[in-house]
Amino acid sequence: MSKTVVAADSGQSVCEVARLMREHDVGAIPVFERDVIAGIVTDRDVVLRCVAAGKDPSECSAGEIMSGGAVSVTPNQSVADAARIMAAVKIRRLPVIEDGRLAGMVSFGDIARSRADDAEISEAISEISTPFK
Repeated sequence: MSKTVVAADSGQSVCEVARLMREHDVGAIPVFERDVIAGIVTDRDVVLRCVAAGKDPSECSAGEIMSGGAVSVTPNQSVADAARIMAAVKIRRLPVIEDGRLAGMVSFGDIARSRADDAEISEAISEISTPFK
């Protein structure tokens, strides 16, 4: 997992979130609401739910465009657990929460690089990339 993670507040503007993405060279920002993870804003969310929808990024909030119902793992969970969760909900990034705080972020790429020789992990990676039917 990446331990250096930046997060946003649900009230921050999409412009601010996009600047964080550029500044930290990331494609996803966890969004918190009253100190609880509420969702994630991805670069795709910015494009599809804000820009393509004709919204003003300086007026639109992270909370308006985030993918809600954020799932997460704890640092004690296994790589296989993370991969299974990501496969089940078709996501490529997963926040790691410890004692209610953001401890890091595990990505599809992190898992692929660390465990490419594991058959269970390979199956989960394949599932992540298969669209919902």
